[in-house]
Amino acid sequence: MAYKSIFIDLDDTLWDTYHNNKECLEELYADYDFGRYYASFEAFFSIYMPHNIELWAKYRSGEIDRQTLILDRFLYVLRPLGIENKQEVLAINNDFLRRTASKTRLIPGAIELLDYLRPSYRLFILSNGFREVQSLKLKNAGLAPYFERLILSEDAKIQKPHKGIFDFALHNTSSRRTESLMIGDSWDADIVGAYHAGFGQIWFNPEGLPVNGFTPTYTVRTLDEIRKIL
Repeated sequence: MAYKSIFIDLDDTLWDTYHNNKECLEELYADYDFGRYYASFEAFFSIYMPHNIELWAKYRSGEIDRQTLILDRFLYVLRPLGIENKQEVLAINNDFLRRTASKTRLIPGAIELLDYLRPSYRLFILSNGFREVQSLKLKNAGLAPYFERLILSEDAKIQKPHKGIFDFALHNTSSRRTESLMIGDSWDADIVGAYHAGFGQIWFNPEGLPVNGFTPTYTVRTLDEIRKIL
């Protein structure tokens, strides 16, 4: 397939969201003295992380809005500390977002892949993340120069995996559906969405998880493998 436009997810595909966010949460844990309730940071993280993942799934499906996500993910773990005031919770969330935007840890092979792709393809970020954070992540991690445009669910008014955001991306980048490819780590958001939108798919699947319902165009366990495909 002669792909021309490549849409790439940012979080945990290029930018190491898991480790960057965990580092920020550990900073918050120390700076706000969350240890006055939780036995350890790992105890705090083991509660925060599954709840955050669940909220993001609900956000993608349209069950909750952005404000509910950013409020509830911290309210859930701060309530046992006696912190329930909405403005205080939002201030901690804003501090978290500010810190995450400054982190620069990337998935291994990210820069090498982009250096390889840039001369031959049009590159775009396609993300459900929030504008004020995603643009700073790209800039601070040195990724921004590789991409023509940042396409966000906030602009499309709909999240991956819904077909509408992929149609929005095609329209706003003057790309052809049959010449477009999605690279992402999330089976549900990136790969299922791209499949139903008629895009080619490369599933970045480092854990070797099983497919569900169809076989994606390509599956890789490292970003380096993509250079052998494209």
